[in-house]
Parts: sequence; C-alpha cells; structure tokens
Amino acid sequence: MSTATRPRPKSKRPSGGGGGARWLWGGLGAVVLVLAVVAIAASRGGQKKGSDEVAGETRPVQVSGQALPELKGDPDPAAGQKAPELRGSGFDGKPVEITRDGRGKLVLFVAHWCPHCQREVPLLVDYLKDHPLPDGVDLVTIATATSPDRPNYPPSKWLAGVHWTAPVMADSADGTAATAYGLPGFPYFVALAKDGSVVTRTSGEIPVETFAQLAQQAAGK
Repeated sequence: MSTATRPRPKSKRPSGGGGGARWLWGGLGAVVLVLAVVAIAASRGGQKKGSDEVAGETRPVQVSGQALPELKGDPDPAAGQKAPELRGSGFDGKPVEITRDGRGKLVLFVAHWCPHCQREVPLLVDYLKDHPLPDGVDLVTIATATSPDRPNYPPSKWLAGVHWTAPVMADSADGTAATAYGLPGFPYFVALAKDGSVVTRTSGEIPVETFAQLAQQAAGK
C-alpha cells in the first residue's frame, strides 16, 4: 500500500511491538477508507442510474418481424411490406403496442431535441382538436433518440406540456423501434394499412393537410 508509512530500517523494535501494530492498523485503516470511498461512489452512480430508469424516458422495445429498409427516396422500398410489430411501454410503464390488429396506424417518431418536431407537434395538437382521425385508424407516437445531454429533455415533460394526447411509446436507449422502422430523420411519419403493411412513409415537417392525407391512406381511402 503506497499510502502507508513503512518502518525505517534503523528503527529496530522487538517482534510484535507496538510500532508494528500501529503500522498494521494504519494500513488496514487506509484500505477501509479506500473501500468506503469506492462504495459511496458506486452507490451514487447506482442511484443516478436508478432515477433515470424510474423516470422511464427510455424503455425496452420488442420487435417481431422483418425490419423496414431506411427511407431514402421515392419510390419507397418498404411500400407494401409488412411492418414489424412493436411491443413496448409508455413513460409510465403501461404497455404500448403496434400490432397487426386489423386497424390502420399512423406512427409518428419524434425526438425531444429536434426543432422540427417542436414545431410540428403543436400544429398537430391544434389540428386534432377539431379533426379526429378516420374510423379504424390509431395514432401512435414513438419518442426516440432520447438523451439527457440534449435540449428540451425529458420528452415526457415536453409532450405533456404541449398537451399531446396520443399514446407514446418510449423507445430504447439504442433506438430499437426507430431502427426497425427505417427512420431517416425527424419527424418521421409511417402510415400502415389495416393488415399492417406500409402504405407510405415521409420525413420532415409536413402541413396538416398532408397529415390528413396520411390518415386517409391508413384508413384505406
């Protein structure tokens, strides 16, 4: 132990003398101190991680089915392909799923730090107040690319603050859902038919009229 003071060679003491005992207890004390510091640091780190998990800003997502290719242009290579089913949960831990349940789907991917998402979501909030989705169509949001080191964190507070009422799935820390749906950028819209196949996909800010068209396409109209 580099921090312990070793006896000087010229200080000869009888075997088992008090000096050796003091050195031994001093060394043990140093070890105990180091271990205590390590334990406190580990405890603090564990508490921080635990608080992040309790916040639920990212959660595990289970994917069933083949991932969609990344959207890179027109025509969309995923058109007509069955989208993978996603099973995850919201910020509160309650299940949120995108499955082939016979209903059309509009899936919206957003990132809390994305300025385009911050402009788009309030527009959709206002639009949906007076323009409900067509019968048989569900809107599901996926909060992805979540990072406490980026602006407008946490996403749960942001979405609640703009009065977003559609179900929100919290993506995993490594973007499992985003990867499975071939996300190219934000915001990202995916319209799914009632059989779970991709009707169309688009990325970036869109007018509410385009959003309405996506909803009609998901309804099969």
